[in-house]
Amino acid sequence: MIKVVGIRFRNAGKIYYFDPLDIDFSTGDHAIVETARGIEYGTVMIAPREVEDDKVIQPLKPVIRRATPQDDQTVIDNREKEKHAYKVCMEKIAKHELQMKLVQAEYTFDNNKLLFYFTADGRIDFRELVKDLASVFRTRIELRQIGVRDETKMLGGIGICGRELCCCTYLSDFVPVSIKMAKEQNLSLNPTKISGVCGRLMCCLKNEEDTYEYLNSRLPSVGDIVTTGDGYKGEVTNVNVLRQKVKVLVEVDDEKELREYEVEELSFKPRRRNTKISEKELKELEGLEDEGTTMALDEPQQPQENKPEKKNHGKQRYHKEKDREFRDQKDAQEHREPRSQKDAEEQKEHGREHQRDNHKDQKDQKDKNFKDRNFKDKRKGNKYHRRGPKPEGQQSNESK
Repeated sequence: MIKVVGIRFRNAGKIYYFDPLDIDFSTGDHAIVETARGIEYGTVMIAPREVEDDKVIQPLKPVIRRATPQDDQTVIDNREKEKHAYKVCMEKIAKHELQMKLVQAEYTFDNNKLLFYFTADGRIDFRELVKDLASVFRTRIELRQIGVRDETKMLGGIGICGRELCCCTYLSDFVPVSIKMAKEQNLSLNPTKISGVCGRLMCCLKNEEDTYEYLNSRLPSVGDIVTTGDGYKGEVTNVNVLRQKVKVLVEVDDEKELREYEVEELSFKPRRRNTKISEKELKELEGLEDEGTTMALDEPQQPQENKPEKKNHGKQRYHKEKDREFRDQKDAQEHREPRSQKDAEEQKEHGREHQRDNHKDQKDQKDKNFKDRNFKDKRKGNKYHRRGPKPEGQQSNESK
């Protein structure tokens, strides 16, 4: 067991463990700690307690000190400086005509780094922007591209339920949400009904997914043939998942009648619910699904374990294509021939030259082989004549 204190650096952010030393912290206190980004100001969310060793990432960094009123004032001053930095960055973005949306500016507690969070449709070449910002603020500048869910988490807002968004109140991580969850809960697959402020599927769909899966597993599907408790057989026309009631079309005295039964009164062979989504529905809801956080807003405050690097050739190919598109757009603005087209033509010409060289080498090799074969045949013929009898003319000359 090891003694730790849980500290959070952002509203609804992750909680990281630190060594409290001999300082007696209470929930809600502020502390100064050293993180991967430098010296940071955080809020104590978990009072000092003992946890198992395997739940802590080693080495565990110690808390520097309890926050003082002067530290609190430093944080307030940083918030005011962030507003000024936000305005300056907006002006620089307009100056460079970059297709990006600035979300927030953030100073670290020790003012050693200034971070700008932005969203964009693709990759942005912001090297000149960073140079301009560094010349103005005289500190380390870092620009981070985040996703739409992260943007909503930072800005906040009110959901269609009338309450503050879950992501900026208590959700520390984004969970994967799929269209299948909405289908499982018998919701209308209308993008305006099941998508949140960020334009992705609502995070609350995940909250009731397990409950609906359990309740649906106890119910028959629409169209199934069931046997009722009073001995009738009929077809299921409607199911009420939350009330666990089923409407069955039964035949009574040569007349069809619609009756409602409790699920316990029915006998049927349970089968897996069909939650397949048609291609038309997928096309309409394309872009709503999200596998999770695209980029975490909180940097890992503790060193992570060394893991083997995974090669993602598909991602590398995607970035190369994006770079090519960016260069072509820039060339088009400057009324030049697209470089990707030039590269393709050069590569084509290089392939032709390589093919000609190969053809020439093959021809030279054939000629050489032909000459060598003729030379060997001549040598064989000379040996044969030397071994045989000499011509008559040579004998007469020798006798003379």
